[in-house]
Amino acid sequence: MRAIKLLLLLIINALLLNGCDEQQNGLPKAKWTWEDTASSFEDIDITPGTTTDVILEIPDPPYEYAFRVITPKIIDEVNGNPLVLSLHGGVGGAGREAHKSTQCIAPVMEHINAFVISPNADKVYWYELYNQEKIIRILTLAVENWPIDISKLVVTGYSDGGNGAWFYAEAFPNIFSAGIALSSSYNTLTTEGKGRKINTPLYVIHSSGDELFPLDSTQYWVNKSIEAGSDITFVVADGLSHYKPCDYTDYLEGAIQWLAEDVWK
Repeated sequence: MRAIKLLLLLIINALLLNGCDEQQNGLPKAKWTWEDTASSFEDIDITPGTTTDVILEIPDPPYEYAFRVITPKIIDEVNGNPLVLSLHGGVGGAGREAHKSTQCIAPVMEHINAFVISPNADKVYWYELYNQEKIIRILTLAVENWPIDISKLVVTGYSDGGNGAWFYAEAFPNIFSAGIALSSSYNTLTTEGKGRKINTPLYVIHSSGDELFPLDSTQYWVNKSIEAGSDITFVVADGLSHYKPCDYTDYLEGAIQWLAEDVWK
């Protein structure tokens, strides 16, 4: 537990050092510190079976993190619960309520009795430094305050969020035990055109009828990454639309079974 917490804190420090020139303009919020943010996080309601929409005050622009927390019906105080980071799609045009689109994922995550954190991208792509900082900070606070099994942190997402799931699985293999990407389009090639090995196991779901991201492209990138040594399970959904994410529920349940039987065995 201490090793993971230390790793998360080191990652935060590295992100801050690398991104100091990219901070938004604006004055620091008067009298509010990151210690205050951590203290405020402790007040989040995690009553079993509840869904809580959080606006967490922070000292830097944009001065708040918006995210949804879904608490499992049974909390395991001894061994901890899995934690699933769920990334929404359509980040460029997503509004202030985008992180509340959890109706497709919430019932499925009950099968593994997981906490779910669904942050708002704030119209910034998930791979941007701003969102990396935000996600690592939120995960760090969750691990410090809630009964989390740190060997069972998972990142999942749909569309742009699926691309985010790929990214975080690739960039943070020491944090996430698995990634689940739905309807994504993530280029796994190096600058030399070879596939990149991703050290985190991935379960990738893509429809043969996807109108936005062609199946052939995703399948090609998956195959190239597998050739490089990645552990990727690729599942083709039959004829589903990109614009109806809840139609993928049965396939997502297959991913949950994969977690239980293959990744966490």
